Amino acid sequence: MNETIEADVIVVGGGLHGTSSALHLAKRGAKVIVLEADYVARHSSGVNAGGVRTLGRPLPEIPLALMSREIWHGMAELIGEDGGFVPSGQLKIAETEEELQTCRERVALLESHGFTHEKVIDRETVLELEPALARHVTGGIWVERDGYALPYRTTTAFRLAAQRLGVRFLEGTPARHIEQRGERWFAQTPRGTFSAQKMLIASGAWSGELSKQAGEPVPVHPEGLMLMVTHRVAPFCRATLGATGRPLSFKQFDNGTVVIGGKLIGIADLANRHGEVDFMRLVKSAKTVTDLFPHLRNLGVNRAWAGVEAFTEDELPVISASRTASNLYYSFGYCGSGFQLGPGCGKLVSELMLDGAPSIPLDAFAVDRFDAPAASSSNADAATLVAH
Repeated sequence: MNETIEADVIVVGGGLHGTSSALHLAKRGAKVIVLEADYVARHSSGVNAGGVRTLGRPLPEIPLALMSREIWHGMAELIGEDGGFVPSGQLKIAETEEELQTCRERVALLESHGFTHEKVIDRETVLELEPALARHVTGGIWVERDGYALPYRTTTAFRLAAQRLGVRFLEGTPARHIEQRGERWFAQTPRGTFSAQKMLIASGAWSGELSKQAGEPVPVHPEGLMLMVTHRVAPFCRATLGATGRPLSFKQFDNGTVVIGGKLIGIADLANRHGEVDFMRLVKSAKTVTDLFPHLRNLGVNRAWAGVEAFTEDELPVISASRTASNLYYSFGYCGSGFQLGPGCGKLVSELMLDGAPSIPLDAFAVDRFDAPAASSSNADAATLVAH
């Protein structure tokens, strides 16, 4: 391929945020090409825990998460299917009185900002929702309209919906170098050169290298997030569960298997584009599960895997127009919690790219915020107060 292939927009990255943005751009009439280094949904978008979670979000993310959740509840209208979405509700468990007080303080903080989706519940209500839980629990936070979905199925459904609108996906096509010439952006790949008026960088853990090429280095680093799935067991858990005092993401599928995650950090091999499982850390997660559900002590693990995700220093994503170049945009660094945001952020990014301003402000996610100590400190405080 020697000729330059042209489009209105080049999206670099075929994860959920890239495919969602491509779909929403195409719905507005843009001619879009998606360049994916491996295959669509290969990395964090296809191998995450599938949480559709507004619960526990950093304060700046909450408006985005609430908007995106409404799309999840009507997903079939957007992409022709629901992505396996189950509105199971999400429950964050407190195991001590101190943790329950932390839950109360968080909900009070959210209510002071006008957010009422999280509700503190007592021990009796927790056990009414999930009778199989260990009796030492003290309460928790409940969000009824949260749930979970199937990551690979969802991302693939966005891809297919985008293709029906004419979006072209090129897999095995990494963008090695990007540059702006005049008013157009060019991406050099092993399969040739691609050109468009606008470009979106949505390539997850590999986005930092491309932003650096554009003169906007971002303090982003990769992590290998791990998950494991058990053998089948009789139904015992309806909600999607997390914990207040230790990492946990826990759900049981209809087939009886249990998926266990919760920002379990493995090994990220960025150069070779894969994550590796750290089994010693998985042991700690398994102990959390058996502490909360003692009857699972002898349940076997069927398999474990890891995906590569991008983390920023303030634990907030970059969703922003470039501050150094025209017609360049970013959507990456979701810190292991981007799956739920994908449908909504794709819409907001399309508005940012085509209208110049999104329908929900994205100031907290600006690419240049790391250059401003005061602003960075403020964002970090917000992320700490309402941690994932």
